[in-house]
Amino acid sequence: MTSKIVRIALIAAVATAALSVAACTPKATTDEAAASSEVASEAVVESAAASEVASEAASSM
Repeated sequence: MTSKIVRIALIAAVATAALSVAACTPKATTDEAAASSEVASEAVVESAAASEVASEAASSM
């Protein structure tokens, strides 16, 4: 139960950080915006996968 709560909090924190970075960066050209959007999406997916692995590791203890 605790690991599930931690996982949800971690995912929420990553999503908030991604939105903060997106909101605070200067407006880019279309090509730069597409590239940065792709990188941000990959980062969110990687962090979600990492939190899932950490959650599984914690629950197996």
